[in-house]
Amino acid sequence: MDRAKIARILQMEEYGSNILLKGWIRTKRDSKGGFSFLEINDGSTIENIQVIANQTLENYQKEILHLSTGCSVAVEGELVSSPGKGQKNEIRATKIKVYGWSDPEEYPLQKKRHSFEFLRQIAHLRPRTNTFGAVTRVRNALSQAIHTFFQKRGFYYIHTPIITGSDCEGAGELFKVTTLNLGDLPYDQAGQIDYTQDFFGRATSLTVSGQLEIETYALALGDVYNFGPTFRAENSNTSRHLAEFWMIEPEMAFAELKEDMDLAEDFLKSIFTHILDHCQSDMHFFNLRIDNTIIETIEHIIQSTFERITYTEAVEILENSGEDFEFPVKWGVDLQSEHERYLTEKKIKKPVFVIDYPKEIKAFYMKLNDDGRTVGAMDVLVPRVGEIIGGSQREDNYEALKQKIAQMGFSEKEYWWYLDLRKYGSVPHSGFGLGFERLVQFVTGMNNIRDVIPYPRSPKSAEF
Repeated sequence: MDRAKIARILQMEEYGSNILLKGWIRTKRDSKGGFSFLEINDGSTIENIQVIANQTLENYQKEILHLSTGCSVAVEGELVSSPGKGQKNEIRATKIKVYGWSDPEEYPLQKKRHSFEFLRQIAHLRPRTNTFGAVTRVRNALSQAIHTFFQKRGFYYIHTPIITGSDCEGAGELFKVTTLNLGDLPYDQAGQIDYTQDFFGRATSLTVSGQLEIETYALALGDVYNFGPTFRAENSNTSRHLAEFWMIEPEMAFAELKEDMDLAEDFLKSIFTHILDHCQSDMHFFNLRIDNTIIETIEHIIQSTFERITYTEAVEILENSGEDFEFPVKWGVDLQSEHERYLTEKKIKKPVFVIDYPKEIKAFYMKLNDDGRTVGAMDVLVPRVGEIIGGSQREDNYEALKQKIAQMGFSEKEYWWYLDLRKYGSVPHSGFGLGFERLVQFVTGMNNIRDVIPYPRSPKSAEF
């Protein structure tokens, strides 16, 4: 007999049929009438299924009465309609096999609420809880929705390198990769570490973004995207920062900023719709237990036409708002989360694109506008978090990009191949980046980003 997942069993109507399920005991209750009631979960749904074990089972006295939370079992039995409220089906067991025991005195996940801080200390067990099982299923559904969105639109999935010699963001927050003996480093005549003796013959690091590399494929295949791990050695102990996270980075040839914004809006609406359609139980749980505005917020985004304003207009709105912001606003400063949330939540009251930022506060690869002061950048602002997507039209003019690299103090030699793209058949092209964990955090309402990735990497923390 093939194993059936609990998510499917709960929806079945073939009453009287034989069922095989396997999972973990969430709770067990013994009755005086010679029955035990087992609540079992197998991870396929947030809901448990009730199994009724009769004392006539051959291992009832020896094993079933001794089952406890955390034990793993296989159950064969008859599918019956449940007389109780809140569950359609249950199983009358004809055979129960115990796979693994769990000491009730030691098992750390008893039937009570545990703090998320405590659960981070046992990250190897926290997927067994309702919250982290739901996070995992939503994370999986989002991944599927992302690939489906791009594949249906003819984008090619590109695997960009994890080890790289370039710093896309130019911030220097890099994890170095080396095979050199750290206790006996070689130095050159200038007193600098001699990376010519290293494995790659040069300084390398873990990637902070696959954007530069993926541009090379956009300028050959048209529409491409990357969805992979990135790393930032940023010493930030906040609820929104990780040292290791995943990024979604589409790139389109022959696309200017308008097409980039159109793609970003369609992208968010598509994946949010997918989540509401395919993760109803889990989203109901998050709406009930974590943040009761989640579903309403997501539905509002899906139904909205995103507003589009310039950075200059945004600054004028903020300066005239009468709000007492923690960070003062003036033209030329980067917008903070409080500014972004005011724009999308209080002033415009729907998602907002802010475009055309001052060139001084944006990356070197962004297209310089005709005014010479701003670049063709765009940020998507949504309620509750502010910026969720950042993107731009890329600088496609060879001389302009070469000049920007020099102004930033970067080495032209390090970006020779990136400049080559502007020498040989350059075209307008655009793209954006979206941190996957921040997307999961937004959809689930989870307060801390360390709770939406299986094993969080943060300063002083690399457990498991």
